[in-house]
Amino acid sequence: MPSAAALVDLENLRDDVDAVLRRHLDDLSAEAAATGPGSHALTEHLETLLDGGKRLRAAFCYWSFRAHGGSPDGPQRDAVVRVGAALELFQAAALLHDDVMDASDTRRGRPTAHRVFEARHRAEGWAGDPERFGTAAAILLGDLSLVASQREVVAALDVLETAVARRARDVFTAMTSEVVVGQYLDVLVQAEPWGTNPATDEERARTVLRAKSARYSVERPLTLGAVLAGADDAAVATMSDAGLPLGEAFQLRDDLLGVFGDPTVTGKPAGDDLREGKHTVLVARTLAGTDDAGRRLVADRLGHEDLSEADVAALRAVIVASGAVDGVEKLIDELAATALTTLDGAGLARPGADVLTDLARVAVERVA
Repeated sequence: MPSAAALVDLENLRDDVDAVLRRHLDDLSAEAAATGPGSHALTEHLETLLDGGKRLRAAFCYWSFRAHGGSPDGPQRDAVVRVGAALELFQAAALLHDDVMDASDTRRGRPTAHRVFEARHRAEGWAGDPERFGTAAAILLGDLSLVASQREVVAALDVLETAVARRARDVFTAMTSEVVVGQYLDVLVQAEPWGTNPATDEERARTVLRAKSARYSVERPLTLGAVLAGADDAAVATMSDAGLPLGEAFQLRDDLLGVFGDPTVTGKPAGDDLREGKHTVLVARTLAGTDDAGRRLVADRLGHEDLSEADVAALRAVIVASGAVDGVEKLIDELAATALTTLDGAGLARPGADVLTDLARVAVERVA
């Protein structure tokens, strides 16, 4: 099976999306510079963050467009590439805000934005609290990226037929609302009581991952591509039916990598999700499957920023022994199988159908 990178490179998609992003960032940098001195730090960091993306969301959108009869060249194709760039800008906004809420130190092997700006404040000896400055700068940078995504998608849709543009705009705006609400639900789940009813905990965790990640990572890009190709309502609904379980499987894989991933590959410290104390399906299944001693260990250590390597190893051992890893792997397989069966029966055009199938597989089998 081709790698994710190879799939995104097909039909020059990555280079074309990157070219759109560079143009947008150049314009944004000039606009920011004209607004006031010192603003270049914002656009420089956004450029750094965007440089490390896999472009999977843009690829799901583009290859859904191709699978529904979209042309590999022409103004419609250009519009889809620009929508793909808008998806990348939107993801950057989501990551920037997520890192602030999770107090994460690294993203893709680099310091997170709030840590970068915090360090700059300290290095310059500026007045006020460095941490507060870093947090404020990262939130504003996330806002700037969100505005950039909206501007890019509006410009992309301007060249399309009014009906197609309206449908695509509705999908994109719904996606932005879903993620914001999903982020709040994530914060709420972290704050509410946890651990007394593992079945309820798991359902709450799955609700969060569908709203916060599954839809904007896979479902919405797939439906956007179909809409941009002029597909009918039934075809768009089929993409939703495939995209939601695939997006859920995608995020469940992310949750496993957040605990067991290789930091040299994921770009985040080993066991980072354990230090952040994320209430995930994996944790819910651990609490359901372990003994009293295991539940006490999870309750005592999960969410402590100062977890040692030994603490992380002990928590991992409890998670594995509980059967949670095997259970989540099985759930990923079931969700992916549902998505692949739906794609297979959708009557999609080649080569789009074949590339979407490969993208679906790499999305759930990835190691980073």
